[in-house]
Amino acid sequence: MTRGSAPRAWRTAVVGAGLALSGLAAAVEDGRGQTPRVTIEADTTEIHVGDPLALRLSVEHPADLTVRWPDSLPLGPFEALVLEVGEAAPAAEGAGVRTPAVLRVTAFELGELEVPSFDIELSDGAERSVTVSTDPVVIGVTTVGLDEGEDIRDVKGPRAIALDWLLLWPWILLALGLAGLGYWWFRRRRAGPDIDRAAPPEPERPPHEVALEALDLLAASPLLERGEIKRYHIAMSRIIRAYLEGRYRIWALEMITPDVISSLGRAGVDPATRTDFQRFLEACDLVKFARQRPDAGTCRRSLADARELVERTKFVPAPVAEPGPAEAAVP
Repeated sequence: MTRGSAPRAWRTAVVGAGLALSGLAAAVEDGRGQTPRVTIEADTTEIHVGDPLALRLSVEHPADLTVRWPDSLPLGPFEALVLEVGEAAPAAEGAGVRTPAVLRVTAFELGELEVPSFDIELSDGAERSVTVSTDPVVIGVTTVGLDEGEDIRDVKGPRAIALDWLLLWPWILLALGLAGLGYWWFRRRRAGPDIDRAAPPEPERPPHEVALEALDLLAASPLLERGEIKRYHIAMSRIIRAYLEGRYRIWALEMITPDVISSLGRAGVDPATRTDFQRFLEACDLVKFARQRPDAGTCRRSLADARELVERTKFVPAPVAEPGPAEAAVP
């Protein structure tokens, strides 16, 4: 090679390189001269750990190409939360369209962290495909609760609730009152029903006569015809309790059924009779409190049982012996 031919060869190489670069640019551009490109912009340059960060993407591309967003993104220290893709619109400058998107990410590490570059593919659905890459973005991730010395604050203990004794006094008095009432009821139940009370007053008439007359009036009443089963049994139970109160001098009208039976035992009533009275009073209680509704025939049989209990347990005075002839002749 001569000295004159070297400059010509150098100029030829430079021109060839320029033509090659022009051909590469033409290959990237579409028929309208639109070069695909992507921009990425963060809403902020600093977030707290765990907070979401919005990265706004804008892809400008020819109208015959469609953006194929990746299914997953390797973002290094950041984690992708959601990708929100907008509608494509005509580009503000030049030919082609602009496709926007918002990528929301977060990070759980501290420091100056980088959202790495990632690729986005554009395709016409056939053979033509172009790939564009985003620029990396640096974000500062800080923690929450730092003081001026950049130290993490100590965890504070639970706050104490100030006690207002004026507000507690009503509840204390209520608790003491309930405790006293429970103690009194326990002593009363333990001592037995009405053990310290005087016996009921002496009845003016024989109790069995009063009870039998009341049972006859109840039998003649229209309560059963009117379907007033509960009132019928309340009246029948009250008649028998009043009879027991006068006959055995116990407060049967003020007692519950188990206490009535216990008082009959202390009054010397035999076990069989106590059992019969218990069955009768419990049957009345089931109608009064458990809302049972026996039929009219059962109600009349209960009234007959009440009459039989009165007849069997009524007080019969011992006959007075008449004086003999010898006693009558004594002056």
